[in-house]
Amino acid sequence: MASTLVTILSFLVIFTVIVVSHEFGHFIIGRINGIDVEEFAIGMGPAIFKKKFKHTTLAIRLFPIGGACVFRGMDVLGDADDEEEEETLDEDGNEVDKKKLSVKERRAMLPDGSFAKASVGARIATVLAGPIFNIILAYLLSLFICWNCGSDLPIVSGISDGMPAQEAGIQEGDVIKEINGEKICVWGEVSLISMMSNGEPLNIVYERDGKTYKTTIVPQYSKEAGRYYIGLIGGNIQADGRNLNVFKYGAYEVRYWFVATYKSIGYMFSGRGSLDDLAGPVGVANVIDDTIEETQQYGWFTVFINMVNIAVLLSVNLGIINMLPFPAIDGGRLIFLLWEAITGKPVPPEKEGIVHLIGIILLFALMIVVLFNDIGKFFR
Repeated sequence: MASTLVTILSFLVIFTVIVVSHEFGHFIIGRINGIDVEEFAIGMGPAIFKKKFKHTTLAIRLFPIGGACVFRGMDVLGDADDEEEEETLDEDGNEVDKKKLSVKERRAMLPDGSFAKASVGARIATVLAGPIFNIILAYLLSLFICWNCGSDLPIVSGISDGMPAQEAGIQEGDVIKEINGEKICVWGEVSLISMMSNGEPLNIVYERDGKTYKTTIVPQYSKEAGRYYIGLIGGNIQADGRNLNVFKYGAYEVRYWFVATYKSIGYMFSGRGSLDDLAGPVGVANVIDDTIEETQQYGWFTVFINMVNIAVLLSVNLGIINMLPFPAIDGGRLIFLLWEAITGKPVPPEKEGIVHLIGIILLFALMIVVLFNDIGKFFR
């Protein structure tokens, strides 16, 4: 096992950077749109440090996992449309009429700077900003990786004997350009397609000596590994990233993790995945620990590069998962905001609140299941 202290510190730094980036996205776009932020919190639990600035209280909380950007008046509209009544009295104090207030009317009564009073466009931009800033962070970190390590080019460095790739005529030095119509930019995309294959034929376009060729490979199933293989070896020929091409290679790396994440989600929903394919904080900490142990023999800079690479993966993961149309996360809120933008009529806050509450309960239940499964892996 790697040093427990190093693992814990690496875990906390990675998660803090990713979460702060996400919440800062909400914060800065919200402020640009005139929405006040009551508190910007780093961590969870009771506050151990607080400092009040012009519009916002910065809070450092006890448990350094998570964070929050608390907007002014985000959930203050009360009951559903046409359920709140305002009494209108005459000069003698007698009731003369009852006027039911709509959501729009109640929103208009809120003070300036309230989230709920901002235009629907401003609210959509503010909700989107968190996931987008995660992608931006991943790109910046990828630039650092590519500048120092280059990028794995999709060049074949070897062919496994007796495997489909050999039978299809692919040779060492060939450059994989496309697989089933998907453009290939880095070697990881070749590995990903192979790993997630269910045995369907793969139409491959490759380049050799400046000429383009096409072939079809039918992956071969391995009972021992429980997956399909095509027999291509690569990932050890890097492009030089110490030039302007670093911007292109950085984008390729983010694109790879983006595709890997949404394909993995689809893999899980297809029923081919299992609970063991999910990992919570304990599982991530274990991956960090294993990575440190495997790479520290090559020096601490190599360890650092690998930690940055894990941060890229997790940042892209957080960005995409938060965009899923699930209650209680950014994607769920976005669905309600898009409905308002399209129809011109907001969803009654009480009904939206119930949906988000159900989402929170389901998320906590999933987190508990994943947590116990991660812990159980240590005893298998």
